[in-house]
Formats: sequence, structure tokens, C-alpha cells
Amino acid sequence: MRIDERIASGAEPSFSFEFFPPKTDEGERNLGRALAELSRLDPTFVSVTYGAGGSQTERRKTIDIVRHLKRDYGMEAMAHFTCVGATTDELREMLDTMRDGGVENVLALRGDPPAGESEWTATDGGLEYSRELIELIREEYEFSIGAACFPEVHIHATDAESDLRYLKEKVDAGARFLITQLFFDNALYWEFVAKARDIGIDVPIIPGIMPITNFEQIKRFTSMCGATIPDGLMTELGLRADQPDAVADLGVAYATLQCADLLTKGAPGIHFYTLNRSTATRAILSALRTMAPWRDAVPA
Repeated sequence: MRIDERIASGAEPSFSFEFFPPKTDEGERNLGRALAELSRLDPTFVSVTYGAGGSQTERRKTIDIVRHLKRDYGMEAMAHFTCVGATTDELREMLDTMRDGGVENVLALRGDPPAGESEWTATDGGLEYSRELIELIREEYEFSIGAACFPEVHIHATDAESDLRYLKEKVDAGARFLITQLFFDNALYWEFVAKARDIGIDVPIIPGIMPITNFEQIKRFTSMCGATIPDGLMTELGLRADQPDAVADLGVAYATLQCADLLTKGAPGIHFYTLNRSTATRAILSALRTMAPWRDAVPA
């Protein structure tokens, strides 16, 4: 089923999980355990990403996992899809493979430069912008198309205004829902949503939440993507830096409160960046469904 339709028709907010293709045997086991646990939570959808290089092998592995999730776990799954390292014909070939394999949903992204490269360069015979990829998919296929957005501005954007204008172009091109980059200050999300609505972006904007389970890891992630950690949270994490279990406990508690606040104020759902682990996400979502903060939500 199309994700935009599942979001619109759900009896509760949309809850979704992001996974990535593992590269080691231990990674395969971690993913298997996460799928076994998280599939029981009946998510609205799940998504599968792949490495920045976006090689043909990585793309095919992503598609294989998406098929596996749909066939063996009964979850509606979405493949991430980028312009990196592919000609337009190669992009069509992969889209054909997804369509023929029963995939109905695509998250269309420009993608990051391949490992070892700092500048984005379009492939000869390929596409340069995610808007172009969305246009290709919309014009030639019947996928439900999602896109990414950035409450704290994309790291390669000139400024917030141009970033929003480009986001509007992606929606006008055919993106039917948006998923945000991770953030830890809800005020940033609501300011972003208000500005998006002001310029005519009317599709669901789903908050992307990453529960903090490792202090050094989250510092690395945020430095790479340009997200910020509020001073108070950073202080508390620092006080627990030598206590991994305490960091994880704080991270789960903070994310639960963050998600409850978002849902109370009318966010359409939560997209969890799981890092192929189940414990934190399962605890947070179970608490949210127990609390059901959306019952008294004010429409955003």
C-alpha cells in the first residue's frame, strides 16, 4: 500500500522505523533481532537506506531487504533511492526492478558524495538534484514518493530560505510526504513546519527522531549532518559519558518526552532512526502507545 495513503488513513499517528543494510555477519544478526522485535509493533512503514556511495550492489541489497520485509514480515517497506553514481538509464533499471518486485514506495534523495569525496558531482548522464529524481519517478512510475527535509538547514544549503524554496520544488514535483533529519529541540521542528506551511508546503512533515544510546556516536552523527544538541542535554550526557547504560537510559527518557510533546502538539507521527537496534525504539513506542498523547492533540 502507498505510504501517503497509510499515513492519511491511520487510526493513530504514523510510526515508522529506518534500517540500513548490514555489512558484517554480526550486523546481519543485529538486524534480524531488530526486525523480529520491531515488526511486532505494527509500524505504518519502514525504510531501508544504504551507504553514501550508492553502488549498484548496495542498491540491490537495499531492494532485496525491502522485498524481505514485505514478504516475510508483512511490513510496508520503502527503499531509499539516490542519484549518486548512476546514469538516468541505470536509475530507471533499478526503479523497474523495484516495481517488478512489488515495491510501492521510494524515498527520493540526492545523496551524499561517495566516501572520500567532499564535493557533490553529478554522474555523467545522470541527475543532479533530488527534484529531478522525483520528476523522473512521478512521470514514469506510480510509486508513492517521499523526500527529506532539514529543520536545521541542509549542510550544503546556502541559507534557510533557499533550502525551503528547494523543498517546495520537491513537493511540487511529486513528493507526497516528508521526513526530517534528526533533531533534539522541538522548537526547531515547529518553526520549520510553520515556515514550510507559509510557502505552501502542505504534505505531512514527519519528525525524524534518533534515541541517544551512545555519547560519542551521537556527537559524531550530529557533527556530520549539522544537527545540534541542546546545551542542557549535552551537559547531562557529559556527566554520564563514562556510564554507557546511564547515557542510554537518559537517551530513551529524553526521546520519549520529545516524541510525546511532538504528538501532543499535532505532529503526524514519528520516524525512528533505529540504527538496526530494537531496545530503545521499542521502549519509546510502547510508552507512547500507553500514554496516547495524540488524543488531545491540536492539529498542526
